[in-house]
Amino acid sequence: MSNKEDQNYHDKIDEAANSEKDMTPRPVYEREYDLQPKKLQDKVAIITGGDSGIGRAVAIHFAREGADVVIVYYKEKQDADETQKLVEEKGRKALVIQADVSVEENCRNIVQQTIDTFGKLDILVNNAAIQFPKEDLQEITEQQWDETFRTNIYSYFFMSKAALPHLKAGAAIVNNASVNAYRGNKELVDYSSTKGAIVAFTRSLSTQLAEKNIRVNGVAPGPIWTPLIPSTFPGQELEDFGSDTPMKRAGQPAEVASCFVFLASDDASYITGQFLHPNGGTVLNT
Repeated sequence: MSNKEDQNYHDKIDEAANSEKDMTPRPVYEREYDLQPKKLQDKVAIITGGDSGIGRAVAIHFAREGADVVIVYYKEKQDADETQKLVEEKGRKALVIQADVSVEENCRNIVQQTIDTFGKLDILVNNAAIQFPKEDLQEITEQQWDETFRTNIYSYFFMSKAALPHLKAGAAIVNNASVNAYRGNKELVDYSSTKGAIVAFTRSLSTQLAEKNIRVNGVAPGPIWTPLIPSTFPGQELEDFGSDTPMKRAGQPAEVASCFVFLASDDASYITGQFLHPNGGTVLNT
């Protein structure tokens, strides 16, 4: 290319790079936040495992952003009632439902109660989970394996399937996985396996629903201080919990909830099939 041709080429590039006013359609560079001051204003969200830990934090943060929430819990009614109170203090409505989400019929009933109460469903947060640490694979019984899978991944399938007929364009599903889905955990083989399944489920379902403009994303937290931790790990491990992260500490549920808010909101309108990693600085090949 001659010097003259080279200059003409660069002139065209420069002209194209500075001609946004001539683009059709014009790029959207700002959202109309004034029309909707809160990210989830008047949305309705179901949160499984919503009574405590990350689920409670998500419920509260959703309420802060204008959403009504359905708090699904398994046994801890006192925790669920406290979460309901905290949501209502934010000026939003909370429906509390006791259910075992490992049973498909129960998941259908949760969705139906939501529709009967609020008339719609905009957001599904699959968060319920259990874990039973075992140091040896031989110690994991078939019953434990089945129970862990039914709660941690079957419920995500059941809830998503029940919710889909009611989700419209712009709706969102947000699934809670774990850092262990990516790096494994020698004491949590069955739990980590379910979390890996959640990653694959999320990515697969997102491709299926993309044309319907229903987004499916996930959060993969690192060590977070929730009731699940002291209920399953011995004292010494509790003292060191989270110290193996670059930030040398465990995270708090409030530090995770903002990820769910983002993925459920229109701020994430061009994001689907992806995971956020609030994990204290652990770098993962995702």
